[in-house]
Amino acid sequence: MKACEGSSTCSNRVCIGENHKKLTLFQQIYGVLLIYVPIITMPFVFFSAYISYLHLKLMGAENIKTLSDFLPDRKSHRYDMKSQIIMEPGYSVSPTQSRLFWIFNCTWYCPVSVALFEWHAYLVKLVENWWCPFTHSKKETYKDAAIDQSFWHIYPDEVGKLTPEDRYNPIWYAEELKKQQAEKKDQKQEG
Repeated sequence: MKACEGSSTCSNRVCIGENHKKLTLFQQIYGVLLIYVPIITMPFVFFSAYISYLHLKLMGAENIKTLSDFLPDRKSHRYDMKSQIIMEPGYSVSPTQSRLFWIFNCTWYCPVSVALFEWHAYLVKLVENWWCPFTHSKKETYKDAAIDQSFWHIYPDEVGKLTPEDRYNPIWYAEELKKQQAEKKDQKQEG
């Protein structure tokens, strides 16, 4: 039986809070150290994202969201260095008793990491929607990277090879979205 089976708080969520305090101090410290290992990969993710961005620009893309579109507004952070709350240490050398620790984590490392990976995923979805207008079970999750036309749609002889589901998918064919919106508007006026 899993630790969270039968737990009402973990039924639709990742179960971590119920388990954390049960861990040994060594496990907790080791786990915290592993948080910072991904910093090593961040330059590679930046590079990969910017290569994807450049690829899309060279293909003629406009209105691509930038990394700053995914970063939270600095003013939206609740705490600054003077008002940052800290925790009572669980052990004597705990970094949780440092304002700098929380400011670094909560206003730089975490938001930038999340924004970077979300931006990179968005760019990869754009690339996928441009080159591959072929539906699969996860394609609906690519809606946040919708485009006007796929590569296939700009060639009249090629678009006819697509199945109707792929040919008229509003994720990569803006004309279909316009048509669907017009139909909904007409239905509202009739009803």
